[in-house]
Amino acid sequence: MPVKQISISLENVPGKLSEVSEYLGGNGINIIALSVAESTDISAIRFVVNDPGKAVNVLESHGYAIKVKDVLAVEAPNHPGGLNAVLKPLKEANINVNYLYTCLGRGENTVLIVDVDKMDLAIKVLKKNWVRMLNEELYSM
Repeated sequence: MPVKQISISLENVPGKLSEVSEYLGGNGINIIALSVAESTDISAIRFVVNDPGKAVNVLESHGYAIKVKDVLAVEAPNHPGGLNAVLKPLKEANINVNYLYTCLGRGENTVLIVDVDKMDLAIKVLKKNWVRMLNEELYSM
């Protein structure tokens, strides 16, 4: 099942990411997964939180421009080749992985946040291949 990913752009200066973390944490919002892609002046921040609706409200109230999109939260075995348990079925179904990143500190298996070009098909393919997809479990963290 899809989870909500929030994306924002931040000036690439000291303290900006800390500011976002402080606003979220101060409102009881837990960052579950985080990706930071840096360029010269701006950093692209993507993250999944336990309460995306509240996070959007908090960040918008502090002047941030927010993008929300559905991505997949998929559990992959944490052993050599485990990532391919997710990637291979997608490849075989001709589904492109646009990007992926991992959740922060989560149990024995690795939880991947995955953006694909064919969401509905990816869900069917991964379920058929017994890949565990998470959503409610992440939001309760």
